[in-house]
Amino acid sequence: MEPLTAESLRVLLGQLPLQRPAGGESRVHRRTHTNPFEVPRGPPRHPLPPPPTGSDGRCCRGPSSSPPTSWCGAGSARSSLDGAEDFEVLEEDEDDLSELPPLEDVGRARGPLREDAQSSERGPGEAAEDPQEWLDVLGSGLLKKKTLVPGQGVESRPRKGQDVTVRLRATLEDGSVVEENPSLTFTLGDCDVLQALDLCVQLMEMGETALIMSDAKYCYGVQGRSPDIPPNAALTLEVELLEAQDAPDLELLSGKEKIGLANRKRERGNFYYQQADYVLAINSYDIALKVISSSSKVDFTPDEEAELLDVKVKCLNNLAASQLKLDHYEAALKSCNLVLEHQPENIKALFRKGKVLAQQGEYREAIPILKAALKLEPSNKTIHAELSKLVKKHADQKTVETEMYRKMLGNPRASSAPVKCKDKLTWSIPWKWLFGATAIALGGVALSVVIAARN
Repeated sequence: MEPLTAESLRVLLGQLPLQRPAGGESRVHRRTHTNPFEVPRGPPRHPLPPPPTGSDGRCCRGPSSSPPTSWCGAGSARSSLDGAEDFEVLEEDEDDLSELPPLEDVGRARGPLREDAQSSERGPGEAAEDPQEWLDVLGSGLLKKKTLVPGQGVESRPRKGQDVTVRLRATLEDGSVVEENPSLTFTLGDCDVLQALDLCVQLMEMGETALIMSDAKYCYGVQGRSPDIPPNAALTLEVELLEAQDAPDLELLSGKEKIGLANRKRERGNFYYQQADYVLAINSYDIALKVISSSSKVDFTPDEEAELLDVKVKCLNNLAASQLKLDHYEAALKSCNLVLEHQPENIKALFRKGKVLAQQGEYREAIPILKAALKLEPSNKTIHAELSKLVKKHADQKTVETEMYRKMLGNPRASSAPVKCKDKLTWSIPWKWLFGATAIALGGVALSVVIAARN
């Protein structure tokens, strides 16, 4: 037997199948492992492409004989591949393997990807569609938030009641810009801005830039905002949180500052009232009233006092209207009475108080109040119509009450008795006359017979 030369040894080793590193595992394997092979001392005839090496250690393999640290994540990918479908052991043979994918690609095809491995294979446009990147704020899918630029940590999030300043850019679904404000300041949690913005800013960190996708329900609703925002329009908001600071002390506000703040809250309530969101309207009016009623360490002029009272009356009237829409009659009645304490001849308060009492069935009390309102403004058609309707309802109510009392007294058909007596009386009068005339006639005949007999 001839001794083996280096050349013959390389030829012999080149015909052996591809084997795994000592102490390691096959990169592609069956679920039930077979006996391991030793690493060949010579390269295979058709070497497979080396796996990519990343700086973070993903899908990399070192030249040593130790097991591979990670294919698609340390440890986790191993378990996911073990639980996947069966894999055939790939062996090097005489066939051309140039079309085979790298071993890490074969393993990845069967096992779940890590989030970072998936993001590396997606394009920049696809990354924004990853559902894991979006926070479902309310759990309904109608309001979602995604962080574009991280902030300074959870501890830097603003608190309710603070004044926050944001950079805002709002677009429609077609990409058209409908609002852009480089410095928008509002009180967090007071619903001074769109609900979508107010809710999501509470979840933002200082310096964070976020993308907010909101349904029309949390923006401008079914009415939209003419002319640039159509009804039922969803909005995309790009928001950057610039600043957050404590709101000013109400006791230290000047008269003009307090009037301005209360008016802004009232106008926001009017916005929600027009959107038919009466709950949020009540919230804004309540905040405005708290601002007005707060104690102050600053002296106000008589004009400022009068203007504050005027704003308070407007807020109370609008509050009563919102409460009436929600059928909160007791609360609405209380709001109307507060207005009438300051202005006894306030027509709106009188009218709404009359409506509240009418809704409660108190027609006897409501009619004089509506008459007083009509006396103050005789040409008001709305008061005329309401009063006429109320008088008719009151008359119907009296009829029902009368009938009910008669039934309670055990004479349910008393109302129909006079009619029957009247009918009977109408027919009895002719019969009496008939009998009387007949009697007179018979008496006359008898008298004539007697006289004739005597003669």
